[in-house]
Amino acid sequence: MSVSAAPRVTAEEYLAADRVASFRSEFVNGEVLAMAGGRLAHAQLSARVGRELDHALEDGPCIVTVADMRLQVAAGETYVYPDVMVFCGEPEYGEGHREIITNPSVVVEVLSEATERWDRGGKFAQYRRVASLREYVLVSQDAMRVEWFTREGDGAWTYREAVGPEGVVRLEGLGVSLGLGRIYRKVAGVTG
Repeated sequence: MSVSAAPRVTAEEYLAADRVASFRSEFVNGEVLAMAGGRLAHAQLSARVGRELDHALEDGPCIVTVADMRLQVAAGETYVYPDVMVFCGEPEYGEGHREIITNPSVVVEVLSEATERWDRGGKFAQYRRVASLREYVLVSQDAMRVEWFTREGDGAWTYREAVGPEGVVRLEGLGVSLGLGRIYRKVAGVTG
């Protein structure tokens, strides 16, 4: 992920430009962050995790989105595009715009060389500000490895990981388990 060379802009300017842009960007505290194009594995993993979650949650109140919904972390400060989001119950829209969600329960990011540091650090710090967020999931593109953080009742975050084809991601807040063998099936270039 790279920061654009453009001068700082307001959230209103960013939102107006992003709604008509031919490419997506994110906005953090006046900085517009250009989103790099992803590899095939990134696209496959985003779609696969989204599909597995959607299938597991199809009879309940939760809705899964993949890549196209903007998340408002803080009005006027931070707007990002998670790879996958799950929200349960009625969606809450930011600033009256139906393309901005404010109440996800789960956010998933597929890691890449260009974004991993940001996804683990600054972006996770932003996500922790979302009151509804219960679980944050990081999916490796290079190995069968999924890490996730669960917000406990006292606000602390607990780290877990699943590795290899027999590994299982247990998203307690959703009551869902995802097998790594299914998530990574037919994903090119991933080692077990």
